[in-house]
Amino acid sequence: MTEGTTSAVEAEDVASTDESVISRLEQEGDIAADYLEGLLDIADLDGDIDMDVEGDRALVSIVSDGNDRALQRLVGQDGEVLEALQELTRLAVHRETGERSRLMLDIAGFRAHKREELAVLGAKAAEQAKSSGEQVKLRPMTPFERKVIHDAVAAAGLRSESEGEEPQRCVVVLPA
Repeated sequence: MTEGTTSAVEAEDVASTDESVISRLEQEGDIAADYLEGLLDIADLDGDIDMDVEGDRALVSIVSDGNDRALQRLVGQDGEVLEALQELTRLAVHRETGERSRLMLDIAGFRAHKREELAVLGAKAAEQAKSSGEQVKLRPMTPFERKVIHDAVAAAGLRSESEGEEPQRCVVVLPA
């Protein structure tokens, strides 16, 4: 076989690996959903759980059936409660599977909205670095926020780095 070609066996191995990863992520989502449903029952809050797999992580969302205001208590100021719930949910998954989880939790669309805002901020910072030729340092951010910024900067064709120590870790956008 020549370099650059893939045998049918190799292709099957890749497909079965992809299926096993998706299956594992779906299992994480199921465990997380059960945990979160219990939490909603204890807190006497109404919400539906949506699950998905995106890339290499399970995505679990708590969505309301009309009353987002009640779920906002689970988001907290600047998503602080959401971050804590995500960590607790990851711990619940770890307890069941024995594997570290990278599960992403969203409540009432908070992260989805935040992702849109941050993508715009990352694109603006990249444009500023391009036009000025100088690095642009952004405010301290959570790991989720920094990841979105890094992705937006890469999409704009530039590089970025995180610097500093938590909780003061921030993104620096580097000029071309």
